[in-house]
Amino acid sequence: MQRTPPAEYRHVYEFNIRFGDIDSQGHVNNVKFLGYLEDARLEMFHGDPVRKGEKPVRGMVISRHEIDYRLPLLPTVYPIRVETWVTEARAASFKLAYEVRDDENVYAEATSTLVAFDVEANRLRRFSTEEREFIGRYLRPAA
Repeated sequence: MQRTPPAEYRHVYEFNIRFGDIDSQGHVNNVKFLGYLEDARLEMFHGDPVRKGEKPVRGMVISRHEIDYRLPLLPTVYPIRVETWVTEARAASFKLAYEVRDDENVYAEATSTLVAFDVEANRLRRFSTEEREFIGRYLRPAA
């Protein structure tokens, strides 16, 4: 997976594990991790911008997910977080990297490819300049 960038390029979403997330083996069910990633994306591209008085980024669809489970995530009263950043940005798509973690452990690493989508025309599109600027906030500049 991708090397974690400095904090200024990461979006951080904290959450608490819910009782319903736990499976019969006593840890968070693997499928729940995709829900955590979805919640983090929603906050990154919609919730946080709206709270800051900015326009949210809309009209994106997932074309690919990849996830590596590193450690079982056990029930805890402490918040878990999803740290998210952009690893690649193109005219009509970009890639996100994620870590599901706490202060000591990384429980899962994942990547998603998102593409710009025109819902009304039901087709792919290019990101606007404004959208590319927003996405670029989370892209570490090339060394």
